[in-house]
Amino acid sequence: MDKLWGGRFQGKNEQWIDEFGASISFDQKLAEQDILGSLAHVRMLANTEILPAEEAQQIISGLEKLQQRLKDGTLHFSVANEDIHLNIEKMLHEEIGSVAGKLHTARSRNDQVATDMHLYLKETVLEIIDKLHHLRTTFVNKATEHVATIAPGYTHLQHAQPISFGHHLLAYYQMLTRDYERFSESVKRIDLSPLGSAALAGTTFPIDRQFTATELGFTNVYANTLDAVSDRDFILEFLSNASFLMMHLSRFCEEIILWCSYEFQYIELTDTFSTGSSIMPQKKNPDMAELIRGKTGRVYGHLFGLLTLMKGLPLAYNKDFQEDKEGMFDTSETILACLSIIDGMVQTMNVNKARMYAATQNDFSNATELADYLAAKGLPFRQAHEIVGKLVLRCTQQGGYLQDIPLQEYQTISPLIEEDIYDALRPETAVKRRNSLGGTGFDQVQQQIEVAMAQLQAEKNQP
Repeated sequence: MDKLWGGRFQGKNEQWIDEFGASISFDQKLAEQDILGSLAHVRMLANTEILPAEEAQQIISGLEKLQQRLKDGTLHFSVANEDIHLNIEKMLHEEIGSVAGKLHTARSRNDQVATDMHLYLKETVLEIIDKLHHLRTTFVNKATEHVATIAPGYTHLQHAQPISFGHHLLAYYQMLTRDYERFSESVKRIDLSPLGSAALAGTTFPIDRQFTATELGFTNVYANTLDAVSDRDFILEFLSNASFLMMHLSRFCEEIILWCSYEFQYIELTDTFSTGSSIMPQKKNPDMAELIRGKTGRVYGHLFGLLTLMKGLPLAYNKDFQEDKEGMFDTSETILACLSIIDGMVQTMNVNKARMYAATQNDFSNATELADYLAAKGLPFRQAHEIVGKLVLRCTQQGGYLQDIPLQEYQTISPLIEEDIYDALRPETAVKRRNSLGGTGFDQVQQQIEVAMAQLQAEKNQP
């Protein structure tokens, strides 16, 4: 089969060379975008009278037939035609004859592929933004159920201080809100049209780039044609934002995996998000959380892969750019699936409140309460810290906890300690009293929820 670009060549490539150079195995994912870009382009050619209206209509009719065949799943792609652009053009030629060759007037595959990727990524990022809004709503709703649920707070994976479990969940709401903002802000750099830049230098034809941009729903056009065909910053930014998001999801999945373990038993996942063992009948494994944690690495890999690809490329287009798509596609599909799975896990997970509360009873997470109690009565905090540290050591050596020490013994250590110390050492008191801005106090957690709900509602009301 003759290549559509083959006029300059006498020889033909061997099949294995064609297969190595072809991208149709993966860039067929851009078929819908490629047809949309071609429809906008041919309408512009007609509007500027570069093509006669009758020929333009023939091409439009042919493209619409291909569009329908794509929806029906009856388009068949060939390695012989290399990429999505030449495959669509070849099929258009079979539909309407030689007039199909006029579609490529005043454009190149260079601006064509860039346009396709901008269209694809804009659609993907808007879907991610929507899913992030939904997931953040799920976290807030779950936090609302657990404002008064007391759980151990950790540093270094050691019991630190008792906290509201709702407060813990809202920390992830804040992380995901930053992700939401990063993706939202990136849209303006995706929402640019490269179409009409041709190979690198523009074209001699009197095209109207703003016309095609409007047809395709882009807000603006690239100001420089060289930049338009060689820019992949918008993909790099997407991969960077995706890496942030996956890191946050992975951190939450790590906690889910711990909380599901026999040693913790803080939560139980539904069967939908768990799997069993082929040999151990008792097992209920949090495999979906483990997979998300694992897939984080591949998303990072796609970011570093494209950064490495781009670092030495001269302007403008280079065949290396063929390697920019698979990572983008895989990241898009990975992110969308992970967001849906996390959303389902959070909505349906069963929280073992009693187990969480019990974990704050037989520990020393109330040690700071005793130090604060003494400091509030005028003892320098560093002295209070030392006293409590020695008491913790005594308890670990002799058995028991701070709340088990008799009042008489406390008063031999410091006459500042009175009967109310036992109330101060209760987890409920410890949580309730931490009412500084953004803290874990029940009133503060409720305020955080109200602010989050207002924020989510404002996002829904945006045009």
